[in-house]
Amino acid sequence: MNSFVTKTNYSIIARIIGILLMIEGLFMLSALPITFIYCGYDCYTMPLSSLITFSTGFVLFLFNRKVKKEIGKRDGYITVVLVWIVFTLFGSLPYLISESIPRFTDAFFETISGFTTTGSTILIDIEALPKDILYWRSLTQWLGGIGIIVLTVAILPFLGIGGFQLYIAEMPGVTYDKLHPRITVTAKRIWAIYIVFTLAQIGLLCIGDMPLYDSICHALTTVSSGGFSIYNNSIASCSVYSQYIIIFFMIFAGTNFALHYFALHLKFKKIFHNEEYRMYLTIIGVFTLIIAIGLIIAGNLNFETAFRESLFTVTAILTTTGYAITNYLLWPPIFWMLIVVLMFIGGCAGSTSGGMKIVRPLLLIRNSRAELRRSIHPNAVLPVKLNGRTVPMEIIYKIMAFFSMYILTFVVGVIGLSAFGLDFETAIGASISSVGNIGLAIGDVGPVESFAFMPDAAKWTLGFLMLLGRLELFTVLILFSPYFWKK
Repeated sequence: MNSFVTKTNYSIIARIIGILLMIEGLFMLSALPITFIYCGYDCYTMPLSSLITFSTGFVLFLFNRKVKKEIGKRDGYITVVLVWIVFTLFGSLPYLISESIPRFTDAFFETISGFTTTGSTILIDIEALPKDILYWRSLTQWLGGIGIIVLTVAILPFLGIGGFQLYIAEMPGVTYDKLHPRITVTAKRIWAIYIVFTLAQIGLLCIGDMPLYDSICHALTTVSSGGFSIYNNSIASCSVYSQYIIIFFMIFAGTNFALHYFALHLKFKKIFHNEEYRMYLTIIGVFTLIIAIGLIIAGNLNFETAFRESLFTVTAILTTTGYAITNYLLWPPIFWMLIVVLMFIGGCAGSTSGGMKIVRPLLLIRNSRAELRRSIHPNAVLPVKLNGRTVPMEIIYKIMAFFSMYILTFVVGVIGLSAFGLDFETAIGASISSVGNIGLAIGDVGPVESFAFMPDAAKWTLGFLMLLGRLELFTVLILFSPYFWKK
């Protein structure tokens, strides 16, 4: 029987959310050493936030501990969307309790921007916030980067709950790579790679001139393709060494994590035969070269500075990390066009990046080329191939649907934001930045600007667009389909 037409198991949904809230509460406790070192023993923000979050999760788990431990496909979609919303609500507590962000709308915006790894902020003076709050702000991106549900998949089987439906709802892209026949082992391996990268970046940043606390916060927001910085001017004040380290890990974060797994097992042939990865590196190289040459000609910059600013900006935009070391809106306008193109593309499928993912435009281009050839040779069999394998037309149709919906969502976002009083250029920048989970934009929300000036209606709209982009549209939009709720 189709799992969409079975009765929704709200008890198991509540139980899963309860488990995840307890985990979120424990992650909040990880800020305690920072609280005691920098804020003193009389600071109660993070302990209180943790207590409220953990207690709520424990109650949900306790009252639903004996439920039927089967989760259907419909339950999976509902759970994923609710988890992101509930996580955001409780993740806002540290901002509200500390009054670092006293308004609920602003606190919710900052938190969902964190969990979706968008990186847009309403903060104007970031450095004025307590260090434990800034650490939590960075940690929200780290948790959201690899996907809260992937962590769930690794844990739920020990509690007697299958997690595959959660995994496919959280990872609804073109393909997902199972590194092991058991999905829980896949999730654990992804998390192991994620943690190793985080620790490696912390170590390399500490080798330079960045203090340990700063290194931790920036590593958390780099490997997650998040882009929250603890500095008001983002990465601009960091040393050249630190900027290159961050570039290196942004490129890693935008790469399919399955390829990292192959690299650790010395299967380099699989990496360099991956056409999406080759296209990913090609886009970075070509766009960096074009912009660097343009900056040298237009700005009288030396080669190293022009190359570094170009490479950093291209990588930050393409991987949707959203860091900045320069205000690219001061560049010649032609480069803005290139940046907007990068905003739509995004990183590789199976990475922490947002955007459309490179594989989708790549397959659309190949299908269009095949259609042109079919118009000349109507009887010819011209399959679309990726990495030497034929891609089923069902996948091509799904990509076409996703592309159409992505553009439609972007356009509706622009119209909605314009209706709330934003000028057209800012509406375009904010819409694509939120749908693509980028953080950086154009107009009044450029790399040195904040989203604080926007009306509340615009902030809630952008928060919804962030959620749509993080869950790749259909996971959220399917909940608005009448068929989804039919018994």
